[in-house]
Amino acid sequence: MSPTTVADQTTALHKQLETIADEVRGQVDGWDLKGYVLGILFYRYISERITDYINDNQAQAGETGFDYVTMDDDAAEFAREPLVQELGYFIPPSKLFENLVDYDRPKDEQNPNLNVDLANIFAGIEASTVGTGSEEDFEGLFSDIDTNSPKLGRDTTDRVASLRGLMKNISKLDLGRFGESEIDQFGDIYEYLMGMFASDAGRSGGEYFTPPEVSNVVARLTMIGRDTVERVYDPACGSGSLLLKFAKLADNKDVSYFGQELNLTTYNLARMNMILHGIGYERFDIYNGNTLTKPYHWDEQPFDAIVSNPPYSTSWPGNSDPVLINDPRFSPAGELAPRANSDLAFVMHILHWLKDTGAAAIVSYPGVLHRINSKGEIAIRTYLIDSGVVDAVIQLPPNLFYGVTIRTAILVLKKSKPDNTVVFVDASDRCEKVGAKNRLSKANQDSIVKAVVNRADVDHFVRVVDNEEIIANDYNLSVSTYVKREDTREALDIDAVNAELADLEIVQADLRERINAFIQGEEATINE
Repeated sequence: MSPTTVADQTTALHKQLETIADEVRGQVDGWDLKGYVLGILFYRYISERITDYINDNQAQAGETGFDYVTMDDDAAEFAREPLVQELGYFIPPSKLFENLVDYDRPKDEQNPNLNVDLANIFAGIEASTVGTGSEEDFEGLFSDIDTNSPKLGRDTTDRVASLRGLMKNISKLDLGRFGESEIDQFGDIYEYLMGMFASDAGRSGGEYFTPPEVSNVVARLTMIGRDTVERVYDPACGSGSLLLKFAKLADNKDVSYFGQELNLTTYNLARMNMILHGIGYERFDIYNGNTLTKPYHWDEQPFDAIVSNPPYSTSWPGNSDPVLINDPRFSPAGELAPRANSDLAFVMHILHWLKDTGAAAIVSYPGVLHRINSKGEIAIRTYLIDSGVVDAVIQLPPNLFYGVTIRTAILVLKKSKPDNTVVFVDASDRCEKVGAKNRLSKANQDSIVKAVVNRADVDHFVRVVDNEEIIANDYNLSVSTYVKREDTREALDIDAVNAELADLEIVQADLRERINAFIQGEEATINE
């Protein structure tokens, strides 16, 4: 029987993915597997997307039984221009994923040039967008999928076998007819696989994938007090997982997504992720580049909501570049973030690009909230508090992210606050152990967001602090400075301890007498 509920569909899908991942790990090693699996999954998605789009249109026109998969390539050319305009790309029928999967054919009918054909198809998909509005979103999208790489095998035969095996496994994912499942099929697969690969990759995995439960909290914190948002931004967007949370949180479905990512591979993942989640090419603008030194979206800012999990304690030019101190993003603090730690440079960038009525939530390394060995970090924290833009600081549990066990914090910024208070939340123990990692359950997530919404003191969990107290503490924004941890040690009964000591002294005196008597008896025996 096929799974019927959303939970059953999701569980069944995840079991399939785990089985497939175990099998394909034997074909392609470790971290290299990520690009191939996600890339070929994306290829299947856009193949089925274009097929269903055309078939549905033909059915509405009265042509029942029409199937784009079996159509002649030349005959399909009439649809190229309108398809690129509507979907952003074009794939001829013979180049569709379904028509390239040949594992179930007799060996002499299998394609010995599968690696070359795939490379040409990927190049053709990108070429179909040249000169159109989607060109920037598809340019170089498949650049990380080298179908002739030695990583796939020693020779062409081995490489073709690896690719055929990958396509076989991906084709066997039970997704039903495109668009009919109650779950976000491809999007859910993509997110689950990225989490799986991030776990395998260790530290490098955490650089491109924020765990979904953390993403949920971060996005929800920016949505407090509103149900809709028009334009969201992430200056270090990784795979785009943080941005995509707004697709489910916002009541309006016309959200526009903006992001910048330095790593080319991760940038490609983010663009694929947007498309796999059904975000049309005209609704997202992801750019590859250094946000701090070459920000791309000057003409698009300010933004309603900004979310980010920027890299922790990475270097940047800082005061070695004299231009940066005059940059309107960084100049208000009077000092730059230290060259060795760009964390607060991202915070200043985010604040500058935030709408006056907007909200930002940033996952931060806790050290930047209290360190005193950098005049740049002290100056930036001073500016943030004196400007009254810090709304909340949340201490998260340790070991939430892939590859790192450190505690992280969430810094919430708002330019239009009703008062000069900051909510400090100690959620360091609000988690559940799942395998080797900690996880934020739905109840954990809700308790964190509720604490910020309610803005009321709760012993050992929440404290609302006036800016004056923070200033008196030298602009220290560490949660532990304001929220005292509960002392769970057993209370000490002094009277009972004293009574026990008195008993021990009696026992000790008795032992001394016994020992002295024994020694005297031994001496008497010797003297005899």
